[in-house]
Amino acid sequence: MQYSKPKMEQLVKNDTELKKQLNQIMKEHDLEKSFALKALYHSVVKDGGRYQRDYQEL
Repeated sequence: MQYSKPKMEQLVKNDTELKKQLNQIMKEHDLEKSFALKALYHSVVKDGGRYQRDYQEL
């Protein structure tokens, strides 16, 4: 499964919990949104993550 920035943006847009997590990652690690999205992808989507099925459906 490949990382796709537009898919991740849509997934975050559709889920308030992911929005909170994204903002927390950006704040805690002082990251730009694009890097925080990639970090979020690796933590909650990739390799059987909680949101993998939702991501694949986009």
